[in-house]
Amino acid sequence: MKKIAENIAEHALRLLSRLPLRLLYILSDACFPVVYYAVRYRRAVVRDNIDHAFPEWSLRERRRMERRFYRFFCDYTVETIKLITISPDEMKRRMVIEGTEEIERSLENHPFAFIYLGHYCNWEWISSMPLWRSRPDIHFAQIYRPLKSPLFDRIFMQMRTRFGAENISKYDTLRRIVHMKKEGQRSVVGFISDQSPNGNSIHDWVPFFHRETPVFTGTERIGKKMDAAIYFADVRRLRRGYYHLHLRLVTNDIRTFEDYRLTEYYMEELERMIRRQPHLWLWSHKRWKHRREDFGNGR
Repeated sequence: MKKIAENIAEHALRLLSRLPLRLLYILSDACFPVVYYAVRYRRAVVRDNIDHAFPEWSLRERRRMERRFYRFFCDYTVETIKLITISPDEMKRRMVIEGTEEIERSLENHPFAFIYLGHYCNWEWISSMPLWRSRPDIHFAQIYRPLKSPLFDRIFMQMRTRFGAENISKYDTLRRIVHMKKEGQRSVVGFISDQSPNGNSIHDWVPFFHRETPVFTGTERIGKKMDAAIYFADVRRLRRGYYHLHLRLVTNDIRTFEDYRLTEYYMEELERMIRRQPHLWLWSHKRWKHRREDFGNGR
C-alpha cells in the first residue's frame, strides 16, 4: 500500500511540474495563507530567528519580513517542483549563471574549484550550472544530505542530476573527491555550508546575525588538502522566477589562508548577501540550536 501511495504521489508531482510557472505561482499564492496561518509551518523557529537577526527593526517590520519569507518559501516549493520537467532553455533563461569561464581558467592550474553556497534564493536551480560550461570535460557535482523519505530522496536526486551534475552524499564526500583527483577529473563541487553542524563536527564559531554560530569547516579543510580554487556564489532574485548567480573568485591560493579564516570569510559574505534580500534565506532552519557555552572553551 505504501509503495502504491508513493507511486501516485510521484506521478502527481510530475504532472504538476508540467504546468507553466505562471499557473504554479497561482498555486503558490493559494498555499501561502494555509502554510502561514493554518499549518503555521515552523513559525516559532522562523520568528525567533528573525527577531534575533534583526533586533534593530520594529516589530511590524519583522512580521512583514516573516510573511515575505513564507511567500517566497511557497514560490521556492513550486519552482522546485517545476525543476522535475523544466527544459534546459527555460532553465537558462530563469537562472543566469555568470563566471563559469573564470572557473574553467582556475581548473587549468587546480584539480578542483569549490563553490560556497547557501540556502538562499532557489538553491535547487543552481544544479543547472553544467548548462553554462563551455568545456564538456569539466565535471560538476554538489554535496547533499540524503533525505529520510526514500520517495523524496529519489525525486530530489533525479532533479539535481537532470542537467549533468553529480550528487555526492555528505557521508561520502572525501572518498569521492579523492577518487576524482586520482582519476584526473577536473571538477567543480558545490558546498551548501550554512546549515548547523552536529555537535561532534563543530570546529569553529563565528559571529552571524548577532549570535555566536557553529559552522561547517569541511569545505576549507578538504579544499586545502586538494589545492582547490575557492568561489562564492553571489545570488540575486531579479523578479519572480528569475535569478542571477555570480561566481566570485575568493582565492586561487587557498593555503595562504590561516585555518578557519576562509570559513569565517564565507559566513561574512553570506550574511552580507542575505541582508540584501533577507526574505530569500531559509529562516525555517534551526540554525542556532547549539550554544557555544554548552561546548566548553573550544575555539
